[in-house]
Amino acid sequence: MASLADRDLAATSVGGKLSAARSLYRYAVREGWLGADPLTGVRTPRRPRRLPGVLDRPQAARLVEAPSRSERLRRRRPPRDIDEAIAKRDSALLELLYATGIRISEAATVELGRLDVERQRMRVLGKGNKEREVVFGRPAAAALTAYLRSGRQVLAGAAHRTSALFLNASGGALSARGARLVVDRWVEACGLPKGTSPHTLRHSFATHLLEGGADLRSVQELLGHANLATTQIYTHLSDDALHDAYRSAHPRSTRQGSRNAAR
Repeated sequence: MASLADRDLAATSVGGKLSAARSLYRYAVREGWLGADPLTGVRTPRRPRRLPGVLDRPQAARLVEAPSRSERLRRRRPPRDIDEAIAKRDSALLELLYATGIRISEAATVELGRLDVERQRMRVLGKGNKEREVVFGRPAAAALTAYLRSGRQVLAGAAHRTSALFLNASGGALSARGARLVVDRWVEACGLPKGTSPHTLRHSFATHLLEGGADLRSVQELLGHANLATTQIYTHLSDDALHDAYRSAHPRSTRQGSRNAAR
């Protein structure tokens, strides 16, 4: 174990090798080749909890506004109803993900009866079938209104087979995998960092709320976390925000502050 540590291996690599060694020594003890397991009491190194990526505010705005910009460009050409409907759906989906921080699986299971665009509220079914209410702002409400007025009807056709909010091109409910593909497509179109995902939007939602002054408990409720410690993983402040907080709060954060303190 000391040699592994000296090689500066990641905790996951050390843990994997330790697990293999444990299996070998346990087998040796069972077969009578060893009297005791030499790894008894040796702890598996903890894996560092990686924080998911976060978009800055201009990046988030560029992503959620991309489908509506694309729709406006298409209007210069002969219109295709299905393309416009998909653009409206994608716009509503992206706006809602960033505005509410809901999981992609939650977005895929939202039904029309759970949405109140006028009050800018929505009920979602989270992990453990726990229901919670989330809120959204005017941009998301406008995108949802545009989608519900025409886009969803075009996708549904004459069948109206499902009460799901988001539909695929065949008129059925948009699956969580389909919703992820929507996000992936627009992430690529916007040239955003590789690895940007629906979870990135969820993390950006939480981070931007905290940077704007929201309290941690409120963010916990909006994210649907049972444990506040889980929320703390999502809601680290950006380096710039930490520097700003330090500069504004600490009496010796600037040269002027140092001179004043010396007087």
